[in-house]
Amino acid sequence: MRRTTRDWLIDIGLFLLAAGFSVIAFDTVTQGVGPTRVIADQITGALACAALFLRRRWPVHLAVALLVTGTFAHLVTGPTLIALFTVAAQRPVRTTAWVSALAFAPLPLFLARAPDMEDHRTGSAIAFFSLVAGVVGWGLFVRAQRQLAVFLRERAEQVAAEARRQVREDIAREMHDVLAHRLSLLSVHAGALEFNPGAPPAEIEGAARVIRDSAHQALEDLREVIGVLRAPEDQGRPQPTLADLDRLAEESRTAGMRVTLDQRVDAPAVPAIAGRTAYRIVQEGLTNARKHAPGTEAAVTVRGGPDEGLTVEVTNPAAIEPGIAVPGAGQGLIGLAERARLVGGRLEHGRDGAGFRLRAWLPWPARPDTAAPAVHERAGDR
Repeated sequence: MRRTTRDWLIDIGLFLLAAGFSVIAFDTVTQGVGPTRVIADQITGALACAALFLRRRWPVHLAVALLVTGTFAHLVTGPTLIALFTVAAQRPVRTTAWVSALAFAPLPLFLARAPDMEDHRTGSAIAFFSLVAGVVGWGLFVRAQRQLAVFLRERAEQVAAEARRQVREDIAREMHDVLAHRLSLLSVHAGALEFNPGAPPAEIEGAARVIRDSAHQALEDLREVIGVLRAPEDQGRPQPTLADLDRLAEESRTAGMRVTLDQRVDAPAVPAIAGRTAYRIVQEGLTNARKHAPGTEAAVTVRGGPDEGLTVEVTNPAAIEPGIAVPGAGQGLIGLAERARLVGGRLEHGRDGAGFRLRAWLPWPARPDTAAPAVHERAGDR
């Protein structure tokens, strides 16, 4: 990879550091050495410092070459330490272990000689091995910090992706809950007009009124949802409660549907999240009954209490006569099962004799994700 300006500055800084280390150690490592040997050491040390510009591409090769060169040239200690640090910071631990073993290979021989602690060469050797241990440990620490930073960045990206996925699911669920009920009314009555164009004027006028009101209300609901998405997080859309079931049933009756509501609980006493979930379940049940069994009577039953939880049931018989085909993919029931599971409840749906039954149990008060998973039964194209 092409070096950036920062890379060049770091490489130049390390080059100067290695050169400075060699200058500082010059008097110590050249004691008792002839002039020719000193000149050869200086040339070798200068080439070793220059070779540090290759450490990014070939760190292992450079470190091994400098370790071998260091057996007869004393002024390559600085470049050698930097090369070892680069290996420890950039290469796998196993590779670092092999290169470190090569660096420490002379240590047993040095200790076996029982070195004279008064000899300056003994002090230089101990200092060298100490520096090697230090730079290798430092390089491993830097490598661990880089790996941690990469892990945290990847984890943050995963969390962000999961958050975006959850937001999309929440938006899709809210859009379905808000619009499916209205649009199903519009679709059924528009289909009825197409299916029976010769209906009495009063029926046509009533169907047209329902279509107009449903379309208008759907647009209003859509504007509310979009407004919530654009608004700050603390400004949420008002959510329905169990007390709104009467209004929901009356809307269905106005649209020509027969609905029986048997509510045996004190709606204000029901926890808000349980009441909202129950409302969405009834709303989806009535929408499905209107789409797939037009002309039948839907029975809604809500009962329970703090000790037994909240039970919601929507039943309807099979269609009396073929109605207008309304498309469905079963996403509404899947969304309801997720809603029930999130508050710690469960959902069941499927054929019940000659009809269809949607039944849910919700804890009172609702608790997040503590009960058994929601039951998904075959829902056809509901």
